[in-house]
Amino acid sequence: MNYDRTVDEFLNHKEIYIPVDVRSPGEFQDSRIPNAINVPLFTDEERAEIGTLYKREGQKAAKWRAMEIVSPKLPVILEEIREIEKTNRKPLLYCWRGGMRSQSIAHFAMMSGLHIQRLEGGYRAYREYVVEHIPEILPGQAVVIYGLTGTGKTDILHRLKESGYPVLDLEGYANHKGSVFGAIDGHDPYNQKMFDGLLFEDLQSISGSPYFFMEGESKRIGHAVQPPELYEKKENGIHIRVVSDLESRVERIYQQYVEKTDAFHARVEFALGRIMKRIKPEAVQKEIQQCLLEKNYREMIRLLIVHYYDPRYDNKINETLNTALEVHSESIAEATKQIIDFIEARFPSQTTSFV
Repeated sequence: MNYDRTVDEFLNHKEIYIPVDVRSPGEFQDSRIPNAINVPLFTDEERAEIGTLYKREGQKAAKWRAMEIVSPKLPVILEEIREIEKTNRKPLLYCWRGGMRSQSIAHFAMMSGLHIQRLEGGYRAYREYVVEHIPEILPGQAVVIYGLTGTGKTDILHRLKESGYPVLDLEGYANHKGSVFGAIDGHDPYNQKMFDGLLFEDLQSISGSPYFFMEGESKRIGHAVQPPELYEKKENGIHIRVVSDLESRVERIYQQYVEKTDAFHARVEFALGRIMKRIKPEAVQKEIQQCLLEKNYREMIRLLIVHYYDPRYDNKINETLNTALEVHSESIAEATKQIIDFIEARFPSQTTSFV
Protein backbone atom coordinates (compact mmCIF):
# COMPACT_ATOMS: atom_id res chain seq x y z
CA MET A 1 0.00 0.00 0.00
CA ASN A 2 1.24 3.50 -0.86
CA TYR A 3 1.41 5.63 2.27
CA ASP A 4 2.73 8.73 0.50
CA ARG A 5 0.46 11.76 0.13
CA THR A 6 1.08 14.63 -2.26
CA VAL A 7 1.09 18.22 -1.07
CA ASP A 8 -2.19 18.72 -2.90
CA GLU A 9 -3.81 15.77 -1.11
CA PHE A 10 -2.57 17.04 2.26
CA LEU A 11 -3.81 20.61 1.71
CA ASN A 12 -7.21 19.46 0.45
CA HIS A 13 -7.71 17.37 3.61
CA LYS A 14 -5.75 19.27 6.26
CA GLU A 15 -8.40 18.64 8.87
CA ILE A 16 -7.54 14.94 9.02
CA TYR A 17 -3.73 15.32 9.24
CA ILE A 18 -1.18 16.54 11.77
CA PRO A 19 2.14 17.29 10.04
CA VAL A 20 5.03 15.67 11.92
CA ASP A 21 8.41 17.21 11.14
CA VAL A 22 11.21 14.71 11.84
CA ARG A 23 14.03 17.14 11.01
CA SER A 24 16.33 18.56 13.66
CA PRO A 25 15.10 21.30 16.03
CA GLY A 26 17.20 23.91 14.20
CA GLU A 27 15.69 23.03 10.84
CA PHE A 28 12.21 23.10 12.38
CA GLN A 29 12.86 26.49 13.97
CA ASP A 30 14.08 27.88 10.66
CA SER A 31 10.97 26.92 8.68
CA ARG A 32 8.15 24.41 8.86
CA ILE A 33 4.62 23.64 7.74
CA PRO A 34 2.24 25.74 9.88
CA ASN A 35 0.88 23.81 12.89
CA ALA A 36 3.44 21.04 12.48
CA ILE A 37 4.82 19.12 15.48
CA ASN A 38 8.55 18.47 15.74
CA VAL A 39 9.55 14.87 16.51
CA PRO A 40 13.24 14.99 15.53
CA LEU A 41 15.39 11.98 14.73
CA PHE A 42 18.57 13.90 15.46
CA THR A 43 19.59 16.85 17.55
CA ASP A 44 21.32 19.66 15.66
CA GLU A 45 24.67 18.39 16.91
CA GLU A 46 23.94 14.80 15.86
CA ARG A 47 22.86 15.95 12.41
CA ALA A 48 26.11 17.91 12.03
CA GLU A 49 28.12 14.87 13.14
CA ILE A 50 26.46 12.61 10.57
CA GLY A 51 26.93 15.20 7.83
CA THR A 52 30.63 15.49 8.62
CA LEU A 53 31.00 11.73 8.67
CA TYR A 54 29.26 11.45 5.29
CA LYS A 55 31.74 13.91 3.74
CA ARG A 56 34.79 12.26 5.29
CA GLU A 57 34.00 8.54 5.14
CA GLY A 58 31.02 8.19 2.84
CA GLN A 59 27.37 7.13 2.95
CA LYS A 60 27.86 3.70 4.51
CA ALA A 61 29.66 5.04 7.60
CA ALA A 62 27.13 7.87 7.98
CA LYS A 63 24.17 5.48 7.80
CA TRP A 64 25.70 3.19 10.41
CA ARG A 65 26.30 6.08 12.79
CA ALA A 66 22.76 7.32 12.22
CA MET A 67 21.45 3.86 13.17
CA GLU A 68 23.53 3.91 16.36
CA ILE A 69 22.12 7.31 17.32
CA VAL A 70 18.47 6.65 16.45
CA SER A 71 18.04 3.08 17.75
CA PRO A 72 17.90 3.96 21.48
CA LYS A 73 15.45 6.78 20.71
CA LEU A 74 12.94 4.74 18.74
CA PRO A 75 10.56 3.86 21.61
CA VAL A 76 10.26 7.52 22.60
CA ILE A 77 9.83 8.72 19.00
CA LEU A 78 7.18 6.12 18.24
CA GLU A 79 5.35 6.87 21.49
CA GLU A 80 5.13 10.55 20.50
CA ILE A 81 3.65 9.55 17.16
CA ARG A 82 1.23 7.17 18.89
CA GLU A 83 0.03 10.01 21.11
CA ILE A 84 -0.67 12.06 17.98
CA GLU A 85 -2.63 9.17 16.50
CA LYS A 86 -4.81 9.07 19.62
CA THR A 87 -6.23 12.49 18.63
CA ASN A 88 -8.03 10.70 15.76
CA ARG A 89 -5.98 12.62 13.22
CA LYS A 90 -3.40 11.01 10.96
CA PRO A 91 0.30 11.74 11.54
CA LEU A 92 1.82 12.94 8.26
CA LEU A 93 5.60 12.58 8.43
CA TYR A 94 7.97 14.80 6.50
CA CYS A 95 11.65 15.67 6.39
CA TRP A 96 13.47 17.99 3.98
CA ARG A 97 12.72 16.18 0.71
CA GLY A 98 10.95 12.97 1.66
CA GLY A 99 14.18 11.04 2.06
CA MET A 100 15.79 8.70 4.54
CA ARG A 101 14.65 10.34 7.76
CA SER A 102 10.91 10.20 7.12
CA GLN A 103 11.22 6.84 5.33
CA SER A 104 13.00 5.30 8.31
CA ILE A 105 10.46 6.49 10.86
CA ALA A 106 7.57 5.48 8.59
CA HIS A 107 9.02 1.98 8.29
CA PHE A 108 9.43 1.48 12.04
CA ALA A 109 6.04 3.08 12.77
CA MET A 110 4.21 0.71 10.42
CA MET A 111 6.07 -2.29 11.88
CA SER A 112 4.81 -1.12 15.29
CA GLY A 113 1.20 -1.05 14.12
CA LEU A 114 0.88 2.71 13.76
CA HIS A 115 -1.14 4.15 10.89
CA ILE A 116 1.04 6.93 9.59
CA GLN A 117 1.44 8.55 6.19
CA ARG A 118 4.28 10.50 4.59
CA LEU A 119 4.41 13.77 2.65
CA GLU A 120 5.74 13.08 -0.82
CA GLY A 121 8.74 15.29 -1.55
CA GLY A 122 8.93 16.56 2.04
CA TYR A 123 9.13 20.18 3.11
CA ARG A 124 10.82 21.16 -0.15
CA ALA A 125 7.79 20.05 -2.16
CA TYR A 126 5.49 21.95 0.21
CA ARG A 127 7.59 25.08 -0.15
CA GLU A 128 7.57 24.88 -3.95
CA TYR A 129 3.80 24.39 -3.95
CA VAL A 130 3.22 27.43 -1.74
CA VAL A 131 5.36 29.77 -3.85
CA GLU A 132 3.67 28.59 -7.04
CA HIS A 133 0.09 28.90 -5.76
CA ILE A 134 0.10 32.12 -3.70
CA PRO A 135 -0.49 34.33 -6.78
CA GLU A 136 -3.35 32.10 -7.91
CA ILE A 137 -5.38 32.27 -4.69
CA LEU A 138 -5.08 35.97 -3.86
CA PRO A 139 -8.57 37.53 -3.75
CA GLY A 140 -9.19 40.12 -6.41
CA GLN A 141 -9.36 43.34 -4.36
CA ALA A 142 -7.10 44.59 -1.58
CA VAL A 143 -8.54 46.97 1.04
CA VAL A 144 -5.50 48.73 2.46
CA ILE A 145 -5.48 50.19 5.98
CA TYR A 146 -2.76 52.83 6.22
CA GLY A 147 -1.78 55.70 8.49
CA LEU A 148 1.04 57.13 10.57
CA THR A 149 2.79 55.21 13.34
CA GLY A 150 0.61 54.57 16.38
CA THR A 151 -2.77 55.21 14.78
CA GLY A 152 -3.99 51.70 15.64
CA LYS A 153 -4.00 50.10 12.20
CA THR A 154 -3.05 46.67 13.55
CA ASP A 155 -5.70 46.89 16.29
CA ILE A 156 -8.34 47.62 13.65
CA LEU A 157 -7.20 44.68 11.51
CA HIS A 158 -7.37 42.36 14.51
CA ARG A 159 -10.92 43.51 15.26
CA LEU A 160 -11.92 42.97 11.66
CA LYS A 161 -10.50 39.45 11.76
CA GLU A 162 -12.21 38.68 15.06
CA SER A 163 -15.48 39.82 13.44
CA GLY A 164 -15.02 37.32 10.62
CA TYR A 165 -13.70 39.55 7.85
CA PRO A 166 -10.91 38.35 5.49
CA VAL A 167 -7.64 39.79 6.83
CA LEU A 168 -4.00 39.19 5.92
CA ASP A 169 -1.78 39.93 8.94
CA LEU A 170 1.57 40.68 7.28
CA GLU A 171 3.27 41.68 10.53
CA GLY A 172 2.15 38.38 12.05
CA TYR A 173 3.56 36.37 9.14
CA ALA A 174 6.87 38.25 9.45
CA ASN A 175 6.85 38.12 13.27
CA HIS A 176 7.95 41.74 13.02
CA LYS A 177 6.19 45.09 13.41
CA GLY A 178 7.71 46.60 10.29
CA SER A 179 10.06 49.29 11.63
CA VAL A 180 13.50 49.64 13.22
CA PHE A 181 11.74 48.76 16.50
CA GLY A 182 9.83 45.92 14.89
CA ALA A 183 11.67 43.12 16.71
CA ILE A 184 11.99 44.93 20.03
CA ASP A 185 9.79 42.36 21.79
CA GLY A 186 12.70 39.94 21.59
CA HIS A 187 11.14 37.51 19.11
CA ASP A 188 13.25 36.60 16.10
CA PRO A 189 11.69 37.71 12.80
CA TYR A 190 10.56 34.90 10.53
CA ASN A 191 12.36 34.22 7.27
CA GLN A 192 10.79 34.20 3.82
CA LYS A 193 9.82 30.52 3.99
CA MET A 194 7.87 31.00 7.21
CA PHE A 195 6.26 34.22 5.93
CA ASP A 196 5.07 32.55 2.73
CA GLY A 197 3.75 29.48 4.55
CA LEU A 198 1.68 31.53 7.01
CA LEU A 199 0.43 33.81 4.23
CA PHE A 200 -0.61 30.78 2.17
CA GLU A 201 -2.40 29.29 5.20
CA ASP A 202 -4.55 32.39 5.62
CA LEU A 203 -5.15 32.76 1.90
CA GLN A 204 -6.62 29.27 1.92
CA SER A 205 -8.89 30.21 4.82
CA ILE A 206 -10.32 33.25 2.97
CA SER A 207 -10.73 31.45 -0.33
CA GLY A 208 -13.83 32.68 -2.13
CA SER A 209 -13.78 36.23 -0.79
CA PRO A 210 -13.81 38.97 -3.45
CA TYR A 211 -11.58 41.17 -1.26
CA PHE A 212 -9.22 41.13 1.72
CA PHE A 213 -7.93 43.63 4.28
CA MET A 214 -4.23 44.31 4.72
CA GLU A 215 -2.01 46.97 6.26
CA GLY A 216 -0.14 49.39 4.00
CA GLU A 217 3.25 47.87 4.73
CA SER A 218 6.50 48.45 2.88
CA LYS A 219 7.58 45.73 0.50
CA ARG A 220 10.07 44.39 3.08
CA ILE A 221 8.82 43.51 6.58
CA GLY A 222 11.59 42.39 8.89
CA HIS A 223 13.43 39.55 7.12
CA ALA A 224 10.70 38.84 4.57
CA VAL A 225 9.45 40.45 1.38
CA GLN A 226 5.86 40.59 0.16
CA PRO A 227 5.29 38.53 -3.00
CA PRO A 228 5.18 40.91 -5.98
CA GLU A 229 1.59 39.96 -6.80
CA LEU A 230 0.47 40.90 -3.27
CA TYR A 231 2.42 44.15 -3.28
CA GLU A 232 0.85 45.10 -6.63
CA LYS A 233 -2.62 44.51 -5.19
CA LYS A 234 -1.71 46.75 -2.24
CA GLU A 235 -0.60 49.54 -4.58
CA ASN A 236 -3.82 49.28 -6.60
CA GLY A 237 -6.15 48.65 -3.67
CA ILE A 238 -8.95 50.57 -1.98
CA HIS A 239 -7.13 52.80 0.51
CA ILE A 240 -8.52 53.64 3.94
CA ARG A 241 -6.56 56.17 5.99
CA VAL A 242 -6.51 55.98 9.78
CA VAL A 243 -5.75 59.19 11.71
CA SER A 244 -5.39 59.90 15.41
CA ASP A 245 -4.25 62.70 17.70
CA LEU A 246 -0.65 62.70 18.93
CA GLU A 247 -1.38 61.86 22.57
CA SER A 248 -3.48 58.83 21.63
CA ARG A 249 -0.67 57.61 19.39
CA VAL A 250 1.91 58.04 22.15
CA GLU A 251 -0.21 56.11 24.64
CA ARG A 252 -0.97 53.35 22.17
CA ILE A 253 2.73 52.84 21.38
CA TYR A 254 3.61 52.97 25.08
CA GLN A 255 1.13 50.21 25.87
CA GLN A 256 2.16 48.11 22.89
CA TYR A 257 5.93 48.35 23.29
CA VAL A 258 6.84 49.42 26.83
CA GLU A 259 4.23 47.59 28.88
CA LYS A 260 4.38 44.36 26.86
CA THR A 261 8.13 44.07 26.28
CA ASP A 262 10.55 42.48 28.72
CA ALA A 263 13.96 44.20 28.92
CA PHE A 264 12.50 47.14 27.01
CA HIS A 265 15.18 49.61 28.09
CA ALA A 266 18.16 47.65 26.76
CA ARG A 267 16.41 46.77 23.52
CA VAL A 268 15.24 50.29 22.77
CA GLU A 269 18.69 51.64 23.58
CA PHE A 270 20.17 49.31 20.96
CA ALA A 271 17.51 50.21 18.37
CA LEU A 272 17.98 53.94 18.95
CA GLY A 273 21.67 53.56 18.24
CA ARG A 274 20.79 52.49 14.70
CA ILE A 275 18.70 55.56 13.86
CA MET A 276 19.93 58.39 16.07
CA LYS A 277 22.01 60.06 13.36
CA ARG A 278 18.94 60.32 11.15
CA ILE A 279 17.08 62.42 13.72
CA LYS A 280 17.39 66.19 13.28
CA PRO A 281 18.23 68.57 14.86
CA GLU A 282 21.02 67.34 17.10
CA ALA A 283 19.32 68.93 20.12
CA VAL A 284 16.45 66.47 19.71
CA GLN A 285 18.91 63.57 19.78
CA LYS A 286 20.09 64.78 23.17
CA GLU A 287 16.50 65.12 24.41
CA ILE A 288 15.73 61.55 23.36
CA GLN A 289 18.87 60.23 25.04
CA GLN A 290 17.97 62.11 28.22
CA CYS A 291 14.45 60.69 28.17
CA LEU A 292 15.91 57.19 27.79
CA LEU A 293 18.29 57.79 30.67
CA GLU A 294 15.43 58.98 32.90
CA LYS A 295 13.08 56.25 31.58
CA ASN A 296 10.67 58.95 30.51
CA TYR A 297 9.39 56.69 27.76
CA ARG A 298 6.22 58.57 26.84
CA GLU A 299 8.16 61.75 26.07
CA MET A 300 10.77 59.72 24.19
CA ILE A 301 7.99 58.20 22.07
CA ARG A 302 6.49 61.63 21.39
CA LEU A 303 9.86 62.97 20.22
CA LEU A 304 10.42 59.95 17.98
CA ILE A 305 6.99 60.34 16.40
CA VAL A 306 7.39 64.07 15.74
CA HIS A 307 11.03 64.08 14.65
CA TYR A 308 11.59 60.64 13.12
CA TYR A 309 8.50 58.68 12.16
CA ASP A 310 6.18 61.39 10.87
CA PRO A 311 8.76 63.21 8.72
CA ARG A 312 9.94 59.85 7.37
CA TYR A 313 6.52 58.45 6.46
CA ASP A 314 4.16 61.38 5.99
CA ASN A 315 5.34 62.15 2.47
CA LYS A 316 4.90 58.51 1.47
CA ILE A 317 1.37 58.49 2.87
CA ASN A 318 0.45 61.76 1.18
CA GLU A 319 1.53 60.27 -2.13
CA THR A 320 -1.03 57.48 -1.77
CA LEU A 321 -3.72 58.01 -4.40
CA ASN A 322 -7.46 57.56 -4.27
CA THR A 323 -8.02 57.51 -0.52
CA ALA A 324 -11.57 56.20 -0.32
CA LEU A 325 -12.25 56.71 3.39
CA GLU A 326 -10.67 58.43 6.40
CA VAL A 327 -11.45 57.26 9.93
CA HIS A 328 -10.39 58.60 13.34
CA SER A 329 -9.08 55.94 15.70
CA GLU A 330 -9.34 57.50 19.15
CA SER A 331 -12.01 54.80 19.42
CA ILE A 332 -10.80 51.63 17.69
CA ALA A 333 -14.30 50.15 17.94
CA GLU A 334 -15.90 53.14 16.19
CA ALA A 335 -13.21 53.25 13.50
CA THR A 336 -13.69 49.54 12.84
CA LYS A 337 -17.46 49.99 12.56
CA GLN A 338 -17.04 52.79 10.01
CA ILE A 339 -14.78 50.57 7.92
CA ILE A 340 -17.23 47.67 8.13
CA ASP A 341 -20.12 49.90 7.04
CA PHE A 342 -18.02 51.21 4.16
CA ILE A 343 -16.87 47.82 2.92
CA GLU A 344 -20.29 46.19 3.23
CA ALA A 345 -21.71 48.95 1.06
CA ARG A 346 -19.01 48.14 -1.52
CA PHE A 347 -19.47 44.36 -1.25
CA PRO A 348 -23.09 43.90 -0.10
CA SER A 349 -23.22 40.15 -0.85
CA GLN A 350 -20.12 39.29 1.23
CA THR A 351 -20.86 37.68 4.59
CA THR A 352 -18.52 37.46 7.56
CA SER A 353 -17.63 33.79 7.42
CA PHE A 354 -13.85 33.64 7.75
CA VAL A 355 -13.47 33.30 11.54
